[in-house]
Amino acid sequence: MKIATYNVNGVNGRLPVLLRWLALAKPDVMVLQELKAPDDRFPEAAMRDAGYEAIWHGQSRWNGVAILSRVGAIHETRRGLPGDPDDEQSRYIEAAINGVLICGLYLPNGNPRPGPKFDFKLRWFQRLEVHLSGLLDLDAPVLCLGDFNVMPIDLDVYAPDRWRDDALFAPEVRAAYGRLLDQGWTDAVRHLHPHATIYTFWKYWRGAFERNAGLRIDHALLNPRAAALLVSADVDIRPRGWEKTSDHAPLCIELSDLPVGTGKVESRSRKRARAS
Repeated sequence: MKIATYNVNGVNGRLPVLLRWLALAKPDVMVLQELKAPDDRFPEAAMRDAGYEAIWHGQSRWNGVAILSRVGAIHETRRGLPGDPDDEQSRYIEAAINGVLICGLYLPNGNPRPGPKFDFKLRWFQRLEVHLSGLLDLDAPVLCLGDFNVMPIDLDVYAPDRWRDDALFAPEVRAAYGRLLDQGWTDAVRHLHPHATIYTFWKYWRGAFERNAGLRIDHALLNPRAAALLVSADVDIRPRGWEKTSDHAPLCIELSDLPVGTGKVESRSRKRARAS
């Protein structure tokens, strides 16, 4: 199964780029962020014509996440991250597809720091940590993918000293990401490419893409079941060089086939309780 995550930076404005890449790369499952479109403006028909079923959680002008599938029905399990009933931002969506649980997220940017936006980012990260702790031991592969808006280590940013005060590189944010790894989640890219310079985002100005002055802020975290099936984790930089494109590039994860008899999305604790 090939699973990709892509911050499209406006799903309607970048629709030709997205459709071109889907036809070229043919991911089985696609997670999108920053739709910048309300629910009634999501291009469902275009996705269907491209061969993809879709679910989405939109928002006018900002945010918005979606999951696409061409390999099976999408069984939505959650939209919106739990833990704050007053959070109305469309940043999280979750669904089961062919026995794999897909969690798509668009974590807050947090700038300027310090300030209310940074405080909200830290609270959002805390809620994510709590929620993912309950998904780690599912008896099925779980992938949490999306734009995390964090560079975990110095290798993930082209000029670390220029970013020390930014909300994407703040010690508190990097520590929050580290706590997810401490839970037992595997950073797919760093697991397979521990010392490589790999970026997923390049600013539009000053020839950042041409100079490869980028950031790695889009990530894929895998629970142990998924990590055991991991085949590859790479960034497809081709669409970043196209006209009218996003400032991000797609991150692609490939998993080997599930062993027979696995793939039911059910936690071990729930399974024990049901058996008793």
